[in-house]
Amino acid sequence: MENKKENFRLIGLKLPHKTTNKNNQSSQDCGDLWQKFEKNKVYELIPEKLSNEIYAVYFDYEKDETMPFSYFIGCKVPDSAVIPAGLEVLTIPGQSYKKFVAKGKMTACITDTWKEIWNSNLRRKFSFDFEIYDERSQDWSDAEVDIYISTPEGNT
Repeated sequence: MENKKENFRLIGLKLPHKTTNKNNQSSQDCGDLWQKFEKNKVYELIPEKLSNEIYAVYFDYEKDETMPFSYFIGCKVPDSAVIPAGLEVLTIPGQSYKKFVAKGKMTACITDTWKEIWNSNLRRKFSFDFEIYDERSQDWSDAEVDIYISTPEGNT
């Protein structure tokens, strides 16, 4: 199912360096950023949240999933929201996405869905891809997480 989304703005934490899927490096780096997000109670520091959803964004790809990319965790805010000290802003451009739903035990269901995406013949844009964590992802034994993959316009 293709989805067109308008641009939106997030405030949160950005991984200070690019990561890679090689040697499971991204699992370590992204996991560390999640721990920092939780430990520092970043969710509570973000002003004017438009929802309780937490976005995990993969972006600034050097080529594809085999090459380095950037990672960001944050919440959707209005354009007028003031960025608190120590946090960063990321604007996701309006574009087309293919939506996948990861279901099952965390974090294995996320990993399995990404493997399905990588092994599919989906034409990817490698622009901004993101996961959305909401009330459906609270129960780690039976979670549901939406994953949006950027696609070229008109891709099916």
